[in-house]
Amino acid sequence: MSEFNLVQSLKGVPKFLNLNTISAGTLAAIFGCTGPALIVIGGAASGGLTHQQAISWLFAIYFFGGLLGIYLALKYRQPIAGAYSIPGAVLVAGALTQFSLNEAAGAYFVAGVLVLILGVTGLIGKIMRWIPLPIVMGMIVGAMIRFGTGMITSIEAAPLIAGSAVVVYLLSSRYLKKVPPIVSAFVVSMVVALLLNQFKMGDIESGFITPQLVMPSFSLDAIVSIAIPLALLVIGAENAQATGVLMAQGYKPPVNAMTVWSGIGGIVTSFFGGHNANIAGPMTAICSSQEAGEKKEGRYAAVIVNGTLFASFGLFAGVVVPFVSAMPGVLVATVAGLAMIGVLLSSLQAAFSDSKFQIGAFFALIIAMSGVSFFSVSSPFWAIIGGVVVSLIIEKSHFTVKSEETSTGETSAVEVV
Repeated sequence: MSEFNLVQSLKGVPKFLNLNTISAGTLAAIFGCTGPALIVIGGAASGGLTHQQAISWLFAIYFFGGLLGIYLALKYRQPIAGAYSIPGAVLVAGALTQFSLNEAAGAYFVAGVLVLILGVTGLIGKIMRWIPLPIVMGMIVGAMIRFGTGMITSIEAAPLIAGSAVVVYLLSSRYLKKVPPIVSAFVVSMVVALLLNQFKMGDIESGFITPQLVMPSFSLDAIVSIAIPLALLVIGAENAQATGVLMAQGYKPPVNAMTVWSGIGGIVTSFFGGHNANIAGPMTAICSSQEAGEKKEGRYAAVIVNGTLFASFGLFAGVVVPFVSAMPGVLVATVAGLAMIGVLLSSLQAAFSDSKFQIGAFFALIIAMSGVSFFSVSSPFWAIIGGVVVSLIIEKSHFTVKSEETSTGETSAVEVV
């Protein structure tokens, strides 16, 4: 794929800014700036960080993550969203009880370098071209099915808020063709939550806080405990998920470039105490779905919206965090589940519509669904490994066919740039 001029892409954004792209980008930002932000805040508290250090962490991952998404969306005109690794935040939160923030920052820096090297060498692109598409799609379904089940459990926990969102989504899909159903569902459920007084302001202090520079120091123990698992999470979870959902929507993602910039993002954020800024799986899924518009070539505008809101959230994290904390979790979980319907359907079709690699795809699905974690690396990575191993044992003949097809360029869905 030839590179697009950034200025030309930027000029094309207004043409594609419509109710679909704006709503998809906004909803992706709401998803990313609520529950995941609270995970970071909780991790900072459990790790003994000050409020200022926690806000600096949020600044790094949201500001640079938002800029990363904007840059890649403009460069490739694909809905490639930037954020950070949510499992990575959980990983480093536990490690902060054992290492100083400077040692953790050194490990973040090393993780970024490792990811950068994998991208520059082109190794990740070669691997992704070799991994069977059904296995990748099976992993996507397994990793993201929790959004669908979370929507159902939210109905049990808060029938009026979550139930109203689902009912309005279904009715809007049937009767309001010109309005994205996810927008109607979000607005109605927000009103219901307000009427039920479900927005609870906490006691977190609010006010603008200047990000703090953190000088990395390097500890072998921290590198082994944090850097290596974090690098694997960025590659095997976030980038793999984003690549998979883009492929499911018919794009040719620039895998090597996505990896290179994820590595650079990890290096930059380490100087502010942030664990990484990389390609975001769930946000990419929302911005690349049909909810972001029928025209695929214009969905990258949703990432511009999402990235702008992400970067703004990072700049003003100290001010907006208390308001984010007030939003009901069931509302966010329900809207996120509704937004993922299209991604899950297309991924399921891609995983099991062909007779090839079905057993491997099935194992990838159930491993990702299980949520298992080995060596501090989460299930999406092991889902791909497990699915490939199973197919090599049971469906080895399919690899020969795939290799022949890929060599002719007919089935390759990855643009290695």
